[in-house]
Amino acid sequence: MEIRELPLPAAEMKPKYTDESQLGFGRIFTDRMLLVEWKAGQGWVDGRIQKYGPFSMDPAALVLHYAQEIFEGLKAYKWADGSIVLFRPEMNARRFNHSAERLCMPTIPEEDFVAGIEQLVRLEKEWIPSAEGTSLYIRPAMIAVEPVIGVKPSDHYYFYVILSPVGAYYSQGFKPTKIMVEDKYVRATPGGTGEAKTGGNYANSLKAGLEAKKKGFDQVLWLDGVERRYIEEVGAMNMFFAYGDTIVTAPLEGTILNGITRDSVLTLAKKLGLKIEERRIDVNDLFKDIRDGKITEAFGSGTAAVVTPVGLLGYRGETATVADGGVGKITQTLYDTLTGIQTGKIPDTFGWIRKVV
Repeated sequence: MEIRELPLPAAEMKPKYTDESQLGFGRIFTDRMLLVEWKAGQGWVDGRIQKYGPFSMDPAALVLHYAQEIFEGLKAYKWADGSIVLFRPEMNARRFNHSAERLCMPTIPEEDFVAGIEQLVRLEKEWIPSAEGTSLYIRPAMIAVEPVIGVKPSDHYYFYVILSPVGAYYSQGFKPTKIMVEDKYVRATPGGTGEAKTGGNYANSLKAGLEAKKKGFDQVLWLDGVERRYIEEVGAMNMFFAYGDTIVTAPLEGTILNGITRDSVLTLAKKLGLKIEERRIDVNDLFKDIRDGKITEAFGSGTAAVVTPVGLLGYRGETATVADGGVGKITQTLYDTLTGIQTGKIPDTFGWIRKVV
């Protein structure tokens, strides 16, 4: 797939940030974006890197009415030697296509997905921060833009990629979070779109998330949508519990996201000599095991925050503190190792790093 680079005069470029400690997350965007269109009968056409900004979309565009939309999230890092790298982008390409198939959208060749991102990142490399804990967040997305009021797969799509220099996802940094187990609302059910990375899943989570924050919690931990009994995932993370040297997490059965950081955590945990169990976890057993001291650590994983320690869980008015409520040894080791690989401080023995520049 050929991607044209449209000229961007220096006078139209944005002023860059001056204080990397104040970046926040997802509020600043770079000068350029990637845009490719898919049209029925033509396939992928008119790929270009252009000035970042609004694009024209009809008010009847299918995405606005029937939510044909998917997205991904990955990061670029600037190493101390000046190298620019991506972390496992081919897995994002694979998951993006899995989401596309579930929502009846066109897939994009994995090599084109990755190559387009690399081309855009190279052009915008001056935007990549280098301070501890910072990175360039990459958001690929696809939306249905055919203007028609009718429930059907679109005949016209935009695939686009935007970039955002970011700091830590959680403002408090690497500190234990408080999670509320949600048993009234559900995120996903078997046969639904739970394992697709589509906006509707996140919109569906907002109400429970807001109610949890009113009660003093940071995030929601979802139960299964049938029995409302088994642990699934947190709003933006896959969830793990350590029973000593055994890591337990929910299995991939179609209702939770196949996290790339999740896969990396499991791979790394095995190398560290830890045991892995992917099994269903009853919420009542979970709280009993926390009270009995069997669960020694809890943490989540995701692209934005990498690894996040969990110090306290709440369920039906009861709270349970995990161990001493602090950051556990396994959690700290996984975080340090993953971020070390991503930032070039630790050698990558897994083949996860892809050098861009």
